[in-house]
Amino acid sequence: MTNKVKVTTCSLGGCFGCHMSIMDIDEQFFELARLVEFTRTPLTDVKQIVTSDVGILEGGVCNSENIEILKEFRKNTKTLVALGACAITGGVPAMRNQYSVEQCLRESYIDGAGLENPQIPNDPEIPLVLNQVHPLHEVVKIDYFLPGCPPPASAILSFLQNFIEGKPIDYSYQQIHFD
Repeated sequence: MTNKVKVTTCSLGGCFGCHMSIMDIDEQFFELARLVEFTRTPLTDVKQIVTSDVGILEGGVCNSENIEILKEFRKNTKTLVALGACAITGGVPAMRNQYSVEQCLRESYIDGAGLENPQIPNDPEIPLVLNQVHPLHEVVKIDYFLPGCPPPASAILSFLQNFIEGKPIDYSYQQIHFD
């Protein structure tokens, strides 16, 4: 196949579990690699965002850098996918929303157990922490939502296969039930 679907992925504020779920596609990953070209992704260690057919993002929006990356993805990808609970609802990172940024920083850098030389970092290289963690759709338009924590590899594979084949995106109950 000469015209591979270009896929760009990134992890924002979260645990990276959704990318690990992509790797859980196992042997079918090699078949998938014949159909897609992974551009900017932790799987390839490429950092630049190029024009892509599909952008897959996991994690909540926690800081100013997350906003920049998310907007850049929206601008450069035809279809944007929120992958996993953190991207869809804010997930575990949003648990800090009940506290102020100051309270979170104090707990992490000043009052935390076992700290030596406690101080809150103040470096222009560190992205500005947002007052609240946001799900992706609160910042940009999202085309598809793939739930789970993390979503099962079979659901990710089904999404990509259906997308590549131009079929409707549909998940079986077995792929996305969490009861």
